[in-house]
Amino acid sequence: MCGICGILRLDGSRVEREALVEMNQQIVHRGPDDAGLFLEGSVGLAMRRLSIIDVKSGHQPISNEEGNVWIVFNGEIYNHQELRGELEARGHRYRTHSDTETIVHLYEEHGRDCVQYLRGMFAFVIWDARSQKLFAARDRLGIKPFYYLQDQEKFLFGSEIKTLLAYPGVRASFNRRILSEYLAFGYITGEETFFEGIRKLPPGHTLEFVQGGKWEMRQYWDLTADSEVRHPESYYVQTYREMLEQAVSSHLMSDVPLGVFLSGGLDSSTVAAMATKACGGPLQTFSVGYGERQYSELPYAQTVAKHLGSEHHEIVMTRRGFFDVLPKLIWHEDEPIVWPSSVSLFFVAQLARRHVTVVLTGEGSDETLGGYTRYAWTLWNRRADSAYRAVAPAALRALLRRSVRSAPLGSALRRKLEHTFLGRDGASWESFYFDNFYSAFSGDEQAGLLREGLSQKESTYDGSMGFWEKSSGSLLSRLLYTDIKTYLVELLMKQDNMSMAASIESRVPFLDHKLVEFAFSIPAQYSTRGMAGKCVLKKIAEDLLPPSIVHRRKLGFPTPWQGWLAGRKLDELEQTLAGTRSLERGLFRPDAVRKLFAEHRAGLRDNSNRIWRLLNLELWMRIFIDRDPSLLGAAGLGMHETTGISGSEHSYTPE
Repeated sequence: MCGICGILRLDGSRVEREALVEMNQQIVHRGPDDAGLFLEGSVGLAMRRLSIIDVKSGHQPISNEEGNVWIVFNGEIYNHQELRGELEARGHRYRTHSDTETIVHLYEEHGRDCVQYLRGMFAFVIWDARSQKLFAARDRLGIKPFYYLQDQEKFLFGSEIKTLLAYPGVRASFNRRILSEYLAFGYITGEETFFEGIRKLPPGHTLEFVQGGKWEMRQYWDLTADSEVRHPESYYVQTYREMLEQAVSSHLMSDVPLGVFLSGGLDSSTVAAMATKACGGPLQTFSVGYGERQYSELPYAQTVAKHLGSEHHEIVMTRRGFFDVLPKLIWHEDEPIVWPSSVSLFFVAQLARRHVTVVLTGEGSDETLGGYTRYAWTLWNRRADSAYRAVAPAALRALLRRSVRSAPLGSALRRKLEHTFLGRDGASWESFYFDNFYSAFSGDEQAGLLREGLSQKESTYDGSMGFWEKSSGSLLSRLLYTDIKTYLVELLMKQDNMSMAASIESRVPFLDHKLVEFAFSIPAQYSTRGMAGKCVLKKIAEDLLPPSIVHRRKLGFPTPWQGWLAGRKLDELEQTLAGTRSLERGLFRPDAVRKLFAEHRAGLRDNSNRIWRLLNLELWMRIFIDRDPSLLGAAGLGMHETTGISGSEHSYTPE
């Protein structure tokens, strides 16, 4: 695990060593153990290393035997030992025991098709001096990040956007084209980022760049719809269990201490149980909670820790600690933070870093096994809407939708009705699904929020709808495919950046690509029943975990954000978002911003998610566009190290 960055001068000039060093210095937190550079004429590769595999000799950049193929690599290849044996049999000579060197020799054998043989998480760049080619690749699900900037003179790449901003002459400029999608979803589904000119290499893609500026991007992996072949439910349960056990076992590969993030939910608890079994003894587990007990999952995590006999560690997060660290984490994420749970993730990552260097997590189960309630709800909602539209004329349906939005209802009742077919337009998938479960500000609502000329309703849903229209198979398969290509990629970016901010590697065994492909073949009737999801995983976990964990209601890593908005804090945030500095950016109508706070304060509407969305955008603007010294200095941003956290830590080993 590490951070990578580099430069290819397209004009043929020599790479400036000082520029490459400064780019690399921005990501010390991703790799505090080691640093490496490779410079050759117009090419420069750099890396920061968090030493995990082959700690003593796994230094990067690494080359082939002849020294004419060089690599910088971020990630882990879990089948590298198997590949190594095959490559050695073909005559390749290794100098290290690292998985990085395996990629080099695999590239020598198969060129750009080397990615087809890799099982793991990765973003890497290879400089092939033989053909003067730069080759880049990102793993199939987007577990590891890859950003780049290209103009007529240069091609820059990095694990984080801030590495690119460190290059001389690159200035941070807000990409207004993404504003509408951000207000709706909180994240950007395509290749663009919040920064003008800076893009993302999509998951499952490679990029080849040759001198002179010619380049080609290729997709090498995708998911196909659930198979038409049907087996008994027991087949899917048994096969998935065997594959998951193998994935968890492979993800335990490490030469340094390892643990598990344990929320107390089904996903992380199953990973912890299988990891404990594979290790043959207790693991260290880590959890985060809150003083507000209705939001805290610590009691569930404690139940699992006691059941598994793990050495368990906890941290309780405070409201003050949450707000104090928020600017710092926006700097680490390079973009506004989508979910308040990202802050919680950083807290538990920094707690874990005091004890281990690697953690396994339960990320990815919901999006591949149909775990979110919105999937089962949408299946039901779709059936009910079909019957409703058959008997109710369009004019009546439109009248009822307006009534749900405008009637004098409490915020809780209004929110429930808005989720049903009564509050949604079944003729519009954007309204029926995306606005129903994702959007803070729908395309229609943005017209009243944005200044004249900024409303872009047609672009609000383009990214997500592109994947939805590409999907096929059952309705559940289409929902999962769209989320895997959009929502999950953002979750993984959060997972990566928040863990790396604390200099810890997080691994996601549920996202072994072979396991994901098999999960995608499971028939919908075995995945969801009624409003329950992940039915296959629940059957698997019945002999691994207590029933109270297997069958408990999913909370989804909640935070007390809505409660933390009360009183003086709400007033402070209104002063920030409706203040002169924010409004002078020319994005939002002042009366619309003030209305959000008035509605929320009066209990007419729960606008906590909308306020969160605007707050994060404004803080991002102040950090990256304004370079506000009060925010940068107070949080120690740009100082290449992380600050302490507020909260109380508890550790214990269950008897």
